[in-house]
Amino acid sequence: MVRPSENGPWLGESGQDSDVVVSTRVRLARNIDGVPFVNKATDADRNEIVGMVRRTPLFAADAGELDWVEVDELDGCDRRKLVERHLISRQFADSEASRGVGISRDESLSVMVNEEDHLRIQTLGTGLMLHEAHDRIATINRELESHLDFAFNPRWGFLTACPTNVGCGVRFSVMLHLPGLRITEELDRVRRAAKDLNLAVRGFHGEGSESTGDFFQISNQVTLGVSEQDLLETFAGDIVPRLVDYERSARQLLLDKRIRNLEDRVHRAHGILASARMLEANETINLLSRVRLGVSLGILKTPSVREVHRLLLHVQPAHVSAITNAPLEDNEASRVARAGMVRGIFGG
Repeated sequence: MVRPSENGPWLGESGQDSDVVVSTRVRLARNIDGVPFVNKATDADRNEIVGMVRRTPLFAADAGELDWVEVDELDGCDRRKLVERHLISRQFADSEASRGVGISRDESLSVMVNEEDHLRIQTLGTGLMLHEAHDRIATINRELESHLDFAFNPRWGFLTACPTNVGCGVRFSVMLHLPGLRITEELDRVRRAAKDLNLAVRGFHGEGSESTGDFFQISNQVTLGVSEQDLLETFAGDIVPRLVDYERSARQLLLDKRIRNLEDRVHRAHGILASARMLEANETINLLSRVRLGVSLGILKTPSVREVHRLLLHVQPAHVSAITNAPLEDNEASRVARAGMVRGIFGG
């Protein structure tokens, strides 16, 4: 059984630009040379890949950094919890092939084995910390490279199952909280600018998910013909700071020109969360988004950003089920349990 997390890396409230940047992720796609890609691999191939990865020092019984989780042995609720904690993808959770994931004890590092590629290595952190996350993942990559031969072509770079990852195979990503741009109706402009800059804009849980609560994952789309370092410097030094400034300007506009409307949105959300007897998951995340905005702007003193982040995780269906023994399905019992959990924080 996967226990509900209290200390996930994106649950904090510190970190650079954390009023807008909720979390940072850096992900590498790698494949082992001489073994078919996962979508072409046999069961024997996939088992061989798992064995090769697990024999690396990262998984050493006494000194390894990662604990191994056999995903195909987890029930649906536990798989979904790992998705909700951003440790595995939905595609990975739903697959039935031989696969597993290595997870560090602080949940800041995970290595999916036999997702779309043989390895999907990712680091997570609070706030804007792309350089630190990249340094760590580079260390992990070098350690793996010393024990595994990765598929590499001198012309094309690292070879991957999806052409969009060929090249350096790195995705830099930040989870941004953009309620100011939503309220001032500037999000479409951001989407257009992101497209022009070859950025992907996704929802709360990445590819294929909705932008619940004005939380957006922004990442680079181009990996071919450019170095990791150049991508990092552009993304961390130019793109993300511009998006952060844009959101802060929108928030300042609301404070200067629409303060009553803003306060009303924030306090209404707080009031509902403090008193509601039934809450749906997406509804709760949307309300928590408004409260987070209010706390960041000093309109609200409580709850803390850390408490808001913890609730953003724990109000999701699988965590509600694990914490309260409510059904995983979105029914009356789970909505009652979710509301009770939220009132415990909001004092209702």
